[in-house]
Amino acid sequence: MSKREVPGVGPYGGPAGGWGALQAVARALKHQMGVAREATMLLKVNQPAGFDCPGCAWPDPRSTSSFEFCENGAKAVSWEATTKRTTPEFFAQHKVRELWDWSDHALEDEGRLTHPMRYDADSDHYVPVSWDEAFERIGAALRALPDPNMAEFYTSGRASNEAAFLYQLFARRFGTNNFPDCSNMCHEPTSVGLPEAIGVGKGTVTLADFDHCDAIFCIGHNPGTNHPRMLATLRSAARRGAKIVVLNPLRERGLERFASPQDPVEMVTGRSTPIATDYIQLRIGGDVAFLKGMMKTVLALDRDSISKGGEGVLDRAFIDAHTEGLEEVIADLDATAWSEIVNASGVERADIEHVGKLYAGSKAVIACYGMGVTQHHSGTANVQQIVNLLLMRGNMGRDGAGICPLRGHSNVQGDRTVGITEVPPVDMLDSIERVFGFSPPREHGHGAITAIEAMRDGRSKALICLGGNLPVAMSDTKVCFDAMRKLDLAVHVSTKLNRSHLLTAKETLILPCLGRTELDVQASGPQSVTVEDSMSMVHASRGSLPPASEHLLSEPAIVARMAKATLDDDSLDWDGWVADYSRIRGLIEAVFPQFDGYNERIQDPGGFRLFNAAAARQWNTPAGRARFIAHRGVMMDPRLDRDDALILATIRSHDQYNTTIYGFNDRYRGITGRRDVVFVNERDLEARGLQHGDLVDLETIESTVSIGGTRRLCGLTAVAFDIAPGSIAAYYPEANCLVSLADNDPRSGTPSYKSIPVLLSLSQGDCEVSADAQTWQHGDVPNDKTGATVAAEMPAHRRTTGTPS
Repeated sequence: MSKREVPGVGPYGGPAGGWGALQAVARALKHQMGVAREATMLLKVNQPAGFDCPGCAWPDPRSTSSFEFCENGAKAVSWEATTKRTTPEFFAQHKVRELWDWSDHALEDEGRLTHPMRYDADSDHYVPVSWDEAFERIGAALRALPDPNMAEFYTSGRASNEAAFLYQLFARRFGTNNFPDCSNMCHEPTSVGLPEAIGVGKGTVTLADFDHCDAIFCIGHNPGTNHPRMLATLRSAARRGAKIVVLNPLRERGLERFASPQDPVEMVTGRSTPIATDYIQLRIGGDVAFLKGMMKTVLALDRDSISKGGEGVLDRAFIDAHTEGLEEVIADLDATAWSEIVNASGVERADIEHVGKLYAGSKAVIACYGMGVTQHHSGTANVQQIVNLLLMRGNMGRDGAGICPLRGHSNVQGDRTVGITEVPPVDMLDSIERVFGFSPPREHGHGAITAIEAMRDGRSKALICLGGNLPVAMSDTKVCFDAMRKLDLAVHVSTKLNRSHLLTAKETLILPCLGRTELDVQASGPQSVTVEDSMSMVHASRGSLPPASEHLLSEPAIVARMAKATLDDDSLDWDGWVADYSRIRGLIEAVFPQFDGYNERIQDPGGFRLFNAAAARQWNTPAGRARFIAHRGVMMDPRLDRDDALILATIRSHDQYNTTIYGFNDRYRGITGRRDVVFVNERDLEARGLQHGDLVDLETIESTVSIGGTRRLCGLTAVAFDIAPGSIAAYYPEANCLVSLADNDPRSGTPSYKSIPVLLSLSQGDCEVSADAQTWQHGDVPNDKTGATVAAEMPAHRRTTGTPS
């Protein structure tokens, strides 16, 4: 099929990185704050005396260079350190109803918030409010709740350890363990699945392990966009001959080839380094099946070796000394037919066996995975199957081997470490009681989905958000928006305006805070905060820019003042802790022994690593052993039995970080100036009588757990793309409206953003709101004329002022 020309859609022939990355950085700097000022800031990103990048959680090398930032890190810095300001005068000029029709990009692109603001329903405007009055209002509203469990305390993963620790202390002293946070929406299958299997909820590898492995498996992640600094690590491994095996439904340029902007030879000559030695495009949701096929291959090789008098392929010394449960996994593998595996994975048996043999022939293997593994109905099972594969060959707890979950937010792992969890460990609660002299609540609290359900049903009436954009990030757009509007109190601690702020409650407050790039001065002087990366390294971060406004407070200060206004308790020294953050770190050390010597150890330019028991082959499981965990069958969604069914995954663009939209280009996928597209295999288009460039509708296939019937997203442009047959992809969060709140991994509660069975058809133009309408509805989302579908509320472009760069 010859492709018609489609506006904003075209091929991209270059590598990841290279001159394209440098040009994108220059555009971001110019648009936000000017090249000279920003260039000075970029030299301080991820440096020992500088600040931690507010982007991804990829670790810093022990010996830093002058440039430890990537393209998307530069975008994140420029987005926060912008010279643009959102002032009280701006709010006086625009009603909330008007702002609702702006795109998410336009809202944040207005710049940094400068004053605390309160929503005035009579005028439909945000109006200035003093800090004292803001805290008085928050305290009064929280104290008026009949039950502390009617309050939800949401946390973004960009909050520092110090802010997060005070936040969880405030909420638990208030009387609740309701801690919905961004982990619930991304890596909760890791937090649930890994402790059951290896006794810790974190990855086991360090950055140094990538220098010693001979194979890296990249499963369900896209480093070119979501953690670009990883590309330098993969490039180094590829250049020394390590095998890099990619399992991903889409062809992603960052996993194919990379030109390092710091390599003068590659930049001058136009050369690049190939990354993947093998690239397998499995079907979306086919992870369990493919991993079982690999394990069946390893098992067959082992049996063949034993039958010929060899030592076998399994690491029996490790298995006998450190594990349990292998027999059950072997029984399940033997019971799983190759035909099931091939059908569910979409990969031929010979290709699966080839990858299985590569794994079996490698001495030290690292398995990296992202949300392409976790955001499924089978997310926890996916994680545990990766563990099963690694345990078979002893690839856990030794040099060059282990598991590597790729976290998103820069401190999402640290927030969980210091107590942001709705399922609090008993020993942590005991330590809080010992250190602070009160008995914290013991019952489990709400995660993200159960929090939205409680808000929807009127069982929760207050929401405090320490950063983030919760209702936009969540699944089931209409339910989340309606739930927000039912609240008595909504508080947003933010650096910029976002759509959550426009979902007003009876009392809604925006509290502007310092960013990671800004100087934080308290009573004892300039302060540092600390963060934990995805490999358990904890290090200090100190901004240096003057604050965007003299009216900003730090996150720890805001949390402390909310606590003081709410709690009738003089025993907790909130003012003293905020005066000197080293005192907060002392409290963290007192509650969590693994932080022993916290203040001294962060003086090391590279920080320190928290002890990881599984990395030392100490298994904190009930039996004191790592566990093989069987999951029956290939876990294929029965809705995909239909011949016309496709499975949709939501994905991020290259001009995006979670719900933050920096611009409308997705360079590596050839998309320019738009987001209203769906990526489809050319054969799947032909089978439906469609072609590249057609306007199409997506309709979900109803399941037994879906609530509210089928859902529709209309008027997307079909883009023929190199994606596995049977799989399609659309942008997050625009496609969140297709995921029912009830469609999630039942073990972890993570929404199945990447497991959406859908039908694809030529657009009928019968939706009241479509993808090209470029607008959200201020009130309820209207159903279409059948009354059984939900239309999207997400705009594609900026409508009101200017043109995005």
